[in-house]
Amino acid sequence: MKYKNILFIVMSFWLLSLQSCNAQKQKEKKPNIIFFFTDDQSYDTQRDFGNPDVKTPNLDVLADNGVLFQRHYNTTAICMASRANVMTGQYEYKTGCNFDHGSLGTKQWSTSYPVLLKKEGYRVGFAGKFGFSVSDTNEGWKDEGEVAKADFDFWGGSPGQTSYKTIENESMAKYAIDYPHSSRAYGAATIDFIKGSLDKEQPFCMSVYFKAPHKPAEPDPVFDSVYENTVFRKLPNYGREAGKHLAKQSRMGRQYPRFETWGYDKEDTYQKALRKYNQLIYGVDYSIGMVLAELKKLNIDDNTIIIFSSDNGYFNGSHGLGSKVLPYEEGARTPLIIVDPRQKNKAVKTASLSGNVDITATILDYAGVAIPSIYDGKSLVPIVEDPKKQVRASLPIVQVWGPKATHCLTVMDNQYKYVYWYYKEEGKGIYPIEELFDIENDPYEMVNIAKLSEHKIQLDKMRKLYDIQLNHWKSDGVKYNGYEKYESLFQRH
Repeated sequence: MKYKNILFIVMSFWLLSLQSCNAQKQKEKKPNIIFFFTDDQSYDTQRDFGNPDVKTPNLDVLADNGVLFQRHYNTTAICMASRANVMTGQYEYKTGCNFDHGSLGTKQWSTSYPVLLKKEGYRVGFAGKFGFSVSDTNEGWKDEGEVAKADFDFWGGSPGQTSYKTIENESMAKYAIDYPHSSRAYGAATIDFIKGSLDKEQPFCMSVYFKAPHKPAEPDPVFDSVYENTVFRKLPNYGREAGKHLAKQSRMGRQYPRFETWGYDKEDTYQKALRKYNQLIYGVDYSIGMVLAELKKLNIDDNTIIIFSSDNGYFNGSHGLGSKVLPYEEGARTPLIIVDPRQKNKAVKTASLSGNVDITATILDYAGVAIPSIYDGKSLVPIVEDPKKQVRASLPIVQVWGPKATHCLTVMDNQYKYVYWYYKEEGKGIYPIEELFDIENDPYEMVNIAKLSEHKIQLDKMRKLYDIQLNHWKSDGVKYNGYEKYESLFQRH
């Protein structure tokens, strides 16, 4: 009897020790990470962002199981620069990368999140539109990703704008028979990457950079019936009249004529454009659904973090504009959803300010990898844990692409947006101008309050934040690819 009691005690201690060990291992287990990134997706293109006309069942599942960021912006609202920002966690004037300027330097790429994750034992994959070249001599403009792909364990990327036809993307061609449209093919490729990672018993990070809903408007015909009879609403700032109060410089780029050339000015062509645009997003939604179903089937959905966002917004006729680039809400603001299945917060919305560079720091934070001091991004994990928290007081939007008349620097805080347009043509009555918008009370930017005396305190505060941001450009910005000239051009006068 005595022997049995001793054996019972020993067994009990052993079981407790085993349970404690398993609990510790579970705690230390690295989470898997999947980052879905679309191209040109406006912030209001899903039901959870308040659009009653769209069908986004799988994106809604993400929102219902995670945290939806209501004020998320791209610190440069155009694809090449935005993708370089997201990969490196740095503002454009520190990456030196954008159309009209140059490639991303190898120094900046060396601290990108895929490179750092791979060093820490993660299996890293990429599929879709890479969007920029890595070079110290500004080479590789038509071979985006050729240098970077060596740092990935799985590569399904393509150069340039890529193609909606899977067969035309060399790295994805094997999926063309079953998935002729690239959006669904990227879902299939992601599933293959996940299975390969499980076989190798490695935690993984997959980046899926969709082409959709970027033009040309070539949605997957499988979904032709989804919006066949839908009549889409127009936002309160739709049309030319809603843009007359904005700076003249905002109408001096391609965004202005595209209101008409892309058919936003007439009801029938507007509806046609919105149907195709949202059908492309529906294809992305379906692809994400493929991956979510596979995660559940493989029983790893409880340890896989999902991040969903877009590289820039889209005007779709707001303020009488088409395309993106400009710092107004529809051009620069995008969806952001973060799902951490280990967190208690579900179906929560946060008004905390965030930017695309923060996604990078967040990915590293989740993976337990130190965030480089060079990063401008802040981890959003504290907000996921407590949606009332703030991780940043301000955020810039850099616009130095295209006609110089449209170049401007913007700074935001939790309520206001300040835009400084430096360009002038005195003979045409175009002078440097300030714009100030109260995003909290005027979310569609219908009133420029910069000249209203009752808002002088707010204007002075935003000017100071702007000057701090410009000083950061001066001290930390690259001195090549044409960025140094803006240190004086953006000086307020």
